[in-house]
Amino acid sequence: MAKGNNTSNRNLYIWLGLLVMVILFFSSSQTYEQQSQISFLSRVLSGQPFAETLSGIQFNYAGSPVSMEAKGYFGFVEFFVRKGAHFLTYFILGGAGFLGLQYRINQMALTGLVSWLAATGYAALDEYHQMLTGGRSPLFQDVILDSIGAATAIILCIIVMLWRRR
Repeated sequence: MAKGNNTSNRNLYIWLGLLVMVILFFSSSQTYEQQSQISFLSRVLSGQPFAETLSGIQFNYAGSPVSMEAKGYFGFVEFFVRKGAHFLTYFILGGAGFLGLQYRINQMALTGLVSWLAATGYAALDEYHQMLTGGRSPLFQDVILDSIGAATAIILCIIVMLWRRR
């Protein structure tokens, strides 16, 4: 009975990974304007909390300046929301891939590598898909961020599994 439950859990992870891929594909099909969260953020953060603290942060991402001065308060906050979404979705994809494949491949390091390569490959294809969508720009830096999200989840899965084996 426990074995059947583990099999259904493994399949659940694969289905979760596929669901994330469908959501990412749909998201990449939308223009920036369709995805923009500026109006939502302006309602939720109407008092512009931490604006003074955030005003001291500035850096370049993909050759463009990221600061409150360059993007405005809500555009600056949205930048972090969007990049956080990149990291989180690929964190879920990498972790789900690892957990779903672990007992199929049966070798932790190989499972980690396959899961990471699959998530990174999907990130690259997703950025290519964005290139085909109007009003979107594919960024190599986003593929790197996505890859780091997937790797983080996979490494955490490996650490937890090794810890549980002790």
